Amino acid sequence: MAPDNKETLSNLLQESRRFPPPPELAADANVKADAYDEAAADRLGFWERAADRLSWAQRWETTLDWSNPPFAKWFVGGKLNVAYNCVDRHVEAGRGDKVAYHWEGEPGDTREITYADLQREVSKAANALIELGVEKGDRVAIYMPMIPELPIAMLACARIGAVHSVVFGGFSADALRSRIHDGQAKLVITADGGYRRGNPNALKPTVDEAVADSPTVEKVLVVRRTGQDVALTDKDVWWHDLVDRQSDTHEARPHDAEDPLYILYTSGTTAKPKGILHTTGGYLTQVAYTHHAVFDLKPETDVYWCSADIGWVTGHSYIVYGPLANGATSVMYEGTPDTPHRGRWWEIIQKYKVSIFYTAPTAIRTFMKWGDDIPAKYDLSSLRILGSVGEPINPEAYVWYREHIGGDRCPVVDTWWQTETGGIMISPLPGVSEGKPGAAMRPLPGITADVVDDQGHSVPNGGGGFLVVRDPWPAMLRTIWGDDQRFIDTYWSRFEGMYFPGDGAKRDEDGDLWLLGRVDDVMLVSGHNISTTEVESALVSHPKVAEAAVVGATDPVTGQGIVAFTILRGGAEESEDIAKELRDHVARTLGPIAKPRQILVVPELPKTRSGKIMRRLLRDVAENRQLGDVTTLTDSSVMNLIAEKLPSAKSDD
Repeated sequence: MAPDNKETLSNLLQESRRFPPPPELAADANVKADAYDEAAADRLGFWERAADRLSWAQRWETTLDWSNPPFAKWFVGGKLNVAYNCVDRHVEAGRGDKVAYHWEGEPGDTREITYADLQREVSKAANALIELGVEKGDRVAIYMPMIPELPIAMLACARIGAVHSVVFGGFSADALRSRIHDGQAKLVITADGGYRRGNPNALKPTVDEAVADSPTVEKVLVVRRTGQDVALTDKDVWWHDLVDRQSDTHEARPHDAEDPLYILYTSGTTAKPKGILHTTGGYLTQVAYTHHAVFDLKPETDVYWCSADIGWVTGHSYIVYGPLANGATSVMYEGTPDTPHRGRWWEIIQKYKVSIFYTAPTAIRTFMKWGDDIPAKYDLSSLRILGSVGEPINPEAYVWYREHIGGDRCPVVDTWWQTETGGIMISPLPGVSEGKPGAAMRPLPGITADVVDDQGHSVPNGGGGFLVVRDPWPAMLRTIWGDDQRFIDTYWSRFEGMYFPGDGAKRDEDGDLWLLGRVDDVMLVSGHNISTTEVESALVSHPKVAEAAVVGATDPVTGQGIVAFTILRGGAEESEDIAKELRDHVARTLGPIAKPRQILVVPELPKTRSGKIMRRLLRDVAENRQLGDVTTLTDSSVMNLIAEKLPSAKSDD
């Protein structure tokens, strides 16, 4: 959305369905409605009480230092150890026998890791890091599959004060190399490989290629997972040779609340990735509190499963740090949702009696495409709360998720946050909020998010514009690693004194917030700013459509024309007049202004391994441009199929 464009986002999608909290959940909820008033009356006092849920070796002197905005410091003078809070304190409280992780490998092998097991393994790994010469403040790159050694390695770094930089195991050698270089990593922790879609997926060769010209890397610690042949260099050390012989005790020394905990790289608009820096006390405070509040976690009885990969921030905050700080029992799964069959996830929920499930809209829409009959084969009655993360959820996907996975009884918490915010910022509270399909609802207690116009003024109910955060929050990024100016320019230059995450949003007539995706994905059609999210949601609301991706393409008449790529639901037939049927449906749902110029029925959409739709590539196709980089796609051949269909797609008449 151009900064000088006065037109606010057109507010097109209407939604009247409501789902109140189940009475028994509301009565016993961890966080009730009074939390909003309590936080509004004393925001810093509210976050102090959230911090008191943790164990501090030394209490802080200043809750928030905002003397040099936008550089925040939280719980200044406080000291704590993240690994102690996530592991040792639960063992000391007599809960060492409690399961921390039910781990399920893709081939069907399993491991059950208690908090006492975790304490021993993290201590051994911390001692191994020390033997390798890793010191407080050193950076450690971690490039691993979803195996227990991944959270163990992260916690070992946190224990000794080393800064971990987890790189998603699907990234290329170039992507890994750039992150190693930027963070000047001293050690890389990896595995021979992991299992993906029934086959071993080698990781070590990628690391070898990246490390070959990474002079800061002194050693590579390698977990044996698949048993594949690997070429060992003089830098390589086997995990089982080094870690297994270490002492299983290690004293967790406290670190300063503002000491760095991790760097997590997110792609930027330039070729150089952004190293998002998170520190210790504020981050752990917010991820532990939000995990407790948003999922209504009862650690004595709940079994929690977040299906994300730990290579993304969702895994950092809601597989590792938040759940472990709260003493939760979690499920951790190595593989894909369709291996060896399309019911694998529901089979896991049935097996472990999962009660809280957190996944992404792109996965939900995939399950819709596969058909209602698959989850119907499994006993999902243990579920009580469902969560959504990663992008705005289409109302129809929300309702399908609630009905077919949640048995029409589980609240759906649609969470908005990002790598930079560290923890959840906007979400329903399951015991308080009346669920509204597609809406992220209200900022959580202690968070002051707003929707503003291009001048930075709050928009009224019914208006759309830019999402901002007005006040600092504990888990916020502290800077971009090594580049303070880029931090200021990227997040704080658009609106004075406000954090701008780059997302569009609208405030409905009730004052609830709807996220509309990246403002880069907003289309300007005949003078109207239209969100791709709303047009996609309108398409998915048609009974024949499982998934849709929408982009704007240059149009000589309207400025931009709407081009839609759709996947049909299982059982729906592609007919000659399907495009007209779907265009008319969008016009009825959103109004004629949002009617797509072209609609293509495609077999698949271009997605990264994390499930993110690459709209950039679809824009290239719609504009008839040469395709950009496709190396991060799960299947790059899908772009050829899409490009072949475009010339035959009929335009609107």
